[in-house]
Amino acid sequence: MNLPETLTARVAASDRPLVGMWVCSGSPIMAEIAAGSGLDWVLIDAEHSPNGLESILAQLYAVSAYPVAPVVRPPIGDTVLIKQYLDLGVQNLLVPMVDSAAQAAELARAVRYPADGVRGVGAALARSSRWNRVDRYLHDAASTISLTVQIESATAVAVVEEIAAVDGVDALFIGPADLAASMGLIGQQSHPDVVEGVLRSIRAGIAAGKPVGVNAFVPADAERYLAAGASFVSVGADVAIVARASEALADRFIPAGAPASATPDAPPVPRAGY
Repeated sequence: MNLPETLTARVAASDRPLVGMWVCSGSPIMAEIAAGSGLDWVLIDAEHSPNGLESILAQLYAVSAYPVAPVVRPPIGDTVLIKQYLDLGVQNLLVPMVDSAAQAAELARAVRYPADGVRGVGAALARSSRWNRVDRYLHDAASTISLTVQIESATAVAVVEEIAAVDGVDALFIGPADLAASMGLIGQQSHPDVVEGVLRSIRAGIAAGKPVGVNAFVPADAERYLAAGASFVSVGADVAIVARASEALADRFIPAGAPASATPDAPPVPRAGY
C-alpha cells in the first residue's frame, strides 16, 4: 500500500503554482465540498478554528476520496501534538509562528523518527501506516511527510534565510496578516513594508531551493506573489465564502433598512429598548 504524495512533492511535479483554500468551520461536509472543488489543496486549520483530533480525523476521511492535498495546521508547534497529528495520518503539516532556525530545527526533529528525530514509534497502531499496511513505513516515513513552517512575524523575516536553510524544513508559508500586526500595521496586509517582508521571504525560499506559499485572499495580492515566485497560495476560506455569499443574498432580497425581524407577509415586530 502506498500513501498519497505530499504537498511539496506535488508542488515539485506541477508546471504551475498550486491553489488552495482554508477550511476553518470544523465541518467534514465543508471539507469535502472544498476538496471536490477542483482546487489543489485544502488547509484544515486548528489554530484559529474549533478543531480537535477527532474532527481533524473526520475531515481527513472526508477529503481522502478526492485528488487534493490536505494540509493541517496545529495550534502550536508542540512535539507531542505533532506526534498525534502524524499518527492520525496527517502528511502535510503547516506549523504557525516559527521565528527562528532553532525552532524550525526542533520541528524537523519532531516529524522524524530516531536517530534523525524524536517522533514516538506507534505507527503500527495508527492510520499513518494504515495500521502497518504501508510497507517499510518506519524506514520511509520521512518521505511521506511534508513540513511547512510559517513566516509571520518581523522577527522571522529578519532571519528567514536561516530558517529556509534548515534541513527537514520542506517549505515556507507566509502569513501577511500576522506579519503586518507584528510590524505595528495590523489590518494592513498590503502595506509596502509588509509586502517587502513577504517578497524577501519568497526570495529566501527560492534561494534555498524550497517552495514558498502565501496566504493571499485579495486577488491582487495573490497575483503579485505568484509573479514573484510563490509556488502555492491560499485564496479563500470556507467560513469567509459562506459569510460573504449569505450577506450578498440578504442585500439582494431584503429591502434596504428593513429590520431583521421583517418578513414579506408581516410587519416588523417592535423590540424593547435596552
